[in-house]
Amino acid sequence: MKKIFALIALFVLLAGCNTIEGVGKDIKKGGEVIEKAADKAKN
Repeated sequence: MKKIFALIALFVLLAGCNTIEGVGKDIKKGGEVIEKAADKAKN
């Protein structure tokens, strides 16, 4: 779980979101990463 959080934090920092829309997109991408990791853990 810590690795996933670190990956999301790194992605957000690298993306350099300058607008609220950018932040929203970054959060969405982070959610997708978490969702994929959860799906892999189930299988």
